[in-house]
Amino acid sequence: MHSSLSWLLALTLTAGSAFAADTAPNTLTPAESKAGWRLLWDGQTTKGWRSLRGAEFPAKGWEIKDGALTVLSSGGKPGTAGGDIITTDKFTNFELSVDFKITPGANSGIKYFIDPAIIPNGVGFEFQVLDDTKHPDAQKGTQGNRTIGSLYDLIAAAGTKKVNPPGQWNNARIVVQGRHVEHWLNGEKVVALERLSDDFRKHLAESKFKSIAKFGEVNTGHILLQEHGDEVAYRNIKLRELPAQ
Repeated sequence: MHSSLSWLLALTLTAGSAFAADTAPNTLTPAESKAGWRLLWDGQTTKGWRSLRGAEFPAKGWEIKDGALTVLSSGGKPGTAGGDIITTDKFTNFELSVDFKITPGANSGIKYFIDPAIIPNGVGFEFQVLDDTKHPDAQKGTQGNRTIGSLYDLIAAAGTKKVNPPGQWNNARIVVQGRHVEHWLNGEKVVALERLSDDFRKHLAESKFKSIAKFGEVNTGHILLQEHGDEVAYRNIKLRELPAQ
């Protein structure tokens, strides 16, 4: 099943790249629409998103401009401006695609399985968004598991990953189907794991999340974009739901 999923994803990536050059940001190609993709952000409004802290979109700390949803800098002080934002909807089995653009030294993240009713404070799985060359977090954790593309503090992204520099767009893809999880960075798979497997539990026991009850057990949750005190832009946020495995 996993090999079939990887083949299907590779086919989707190939098909998507053929339309990318001719497609305006925050829109879907006919092929994407046919495949079941939908936009999670319309490129113009805050519809579909709210603060992690409440029912409304943050009044400060985020900016919508030139087709990008940007978390503004607060001097590198996480959570002191607008805070994290989450989708109003929750998802279980899905493929998520997000373009992101960092600034020098920036830190942010794309989180999933976020359910404050089960685990508070926006804790969940995280696709790390980071400037590996200038942000000190890249040197922390274990064997690079806090670098860009990694499952933050758990599984390091492949050392062969290809990263575009600050100021240029990168693409993150997250695939969740049952307990199987994949991270893709700029068209290449950089993380693959089975949640709750012996290997996963080993990584969890060595991570900062080891004492958090039910970590890794949440099956349905919001998508979260992290405000970590640095300027990072997002666009082309799209998702398609997958059948249960």
